[in-house]
Amino acid sequence: MVRVSVVGAHGRMGGNVVKAVEGAKDMELSVTVDAGDGLDAITPENTDVAVDFTVPSATLDNVLSLVSHGVSVVVGTTGWTDDKLDQVREAVGKHPGTSVFIAPNFAISAVLADYFSTIAAKYFESAEVIEMHHPNKVDAPSGTAIHTAKGIAEARREAGLGAIPDDTKSDGGSRGQLVDGVHVHAVRLRGLNAHEEVLFGNAGEQLVIRADSFDRSSFMPGVLLAVRKLSSGKYQGLTVGLNNFLDL
Repeated sequence: MVRVSVVGAHGRMGGNVVKAVEGAKDMELSVTVDAGDGLDAITPENTDVAVDFTVPSATLDNVLSLVSHGVSVVVGTTGWTDDKLDQVREAVGKHPGTSVFIAPNFAISAVLADYFSTIAAKYFESAEVIEMHHPNKVDAPSGTAIHTAKGIAEARREAGLGAIPDDTKSDGGSRGQLVDGVHVHAVRLRGLNAHEEVLFGNAGEQLVIRADSFDRSSFMPGVLLAVRKLSSGKYQGLTVGLNNFLDL
C-alpha cells in the first residue's frame, strides 16, 4: 500500500484527492493538513508520497519543507516560475531518495491537447491560446496555458519559424498576455470548470485543439498515476508534466 498524505485537504481539489486516495485499492490515506496546519506530522515514517493542492503563495515553501524531511511530493498547485523550479531542483539534489512531480494539469485530455499542440505548431503560421475557468481560480493565465504556449514557441523555434504575424498597434490589453511570443487569453466565467482551446491558422485553413474538464474528478486519474510513479522510486529529482508518465 502506498501511504499518501494530502496538503490542502479541505480545498476543492484537495478534497477530491482525499476521496480518490481513499477509493484506490493500492493506497491508504495517512495524514491530511490544511491552511494553518504545520507539516511536521508528515514524515517518511508515515508517508510515501505527499500531494500538495494549496495556493501559489504557499506551495514552494511546502515542497521545500517536505523534501527537507525526506518526503516526495506530487504538486498540483500552479504558479511555478523557472526560479521556483530551480529551487526545487536544488532541494531534491541535497536530499537523495526524494522526488518532486509538478503538473500544469492532471487531466489526460489537457495533457494530450498540449502534446498535440506541440506537434501542430511547426505547420502553422499563427497560434493563440484561450483558457477558460471558473471565477474562483486565483491565477491567470493558467499554468496549463502558459505551458502550452511555451511548448508551441519551442516547437516553432526548432522548426525555424519566425514571429507570429500581428500588426496590432494598440490593443488596450485585449490581445492577452504574451508568453514566449504566443498570445494567451484568460476567461473567468461562472459555470465553467477548466477548458483550453488552442487555435492554429494558415492562409485559408484553421486547426482547433480543445480540451474540456467538466468536473474535478477528471483530474484524479492523473493524480493517482503520479503518486504511483513517484512511489516506485524510479523518478528521482524533479519531473514536470504528466506527459512524462504517458506513452506518447
